[in-house]
Amino acid sequence: MIKKYSLSAIETIALGENFSKNLKPGDVVIFEGVLGGGKTTFIKGILEGLKIRCKVLSPSFTLVRNYTNNKLHVYHIDLYRLNDEEIFDFGIEDFLYGKNSITLIEWGEKIEHCLSRYLKVVFSILGEEKRQIEFSSKGYRENKFLLG
Repeated sequence: MIKKYSLSAIETIALGENFSKNLKPGDVVIFEGVLGGGKTTFIKGILEGLKIRCKVLSPSFTLVRNYTNNKLHVYHIDLYRLNDEEIFDFGIEDFLYGKNSITLIEWGEKIEHCLSRYLKVVFSILGEEKRQIEFSSKGYRENKFLLG
């Protein structure tokens, strides 16, 4: 596990942008942390790093947002409002491990037990702007976290 710290939303976006360098099509990233912990802010940075320029909003009510740069689809999923049965009823498995996609799942702890391979990013609030961000993985042989 690797720990990083952020003192602002700008730093959290920069960490997400740097993290995006580790991602390849087929990757699934799960995010954990309390509301307001920085998950969506970090995802903004990932999308910037992947050269996907768009307004990033939490998909809390839509469940899934699809961002693309013509070569790559990034599925941003929010499981906050769903129970276990509803998660699989909406077809989440259709968004996992695609050869031309990366899947980013907020509240991913709800399905991590069902996933064979994932990167995990956990946010803890340490102060008004200060966040601790922990990185770990399951199912990867190589170190996926080349964070500067």
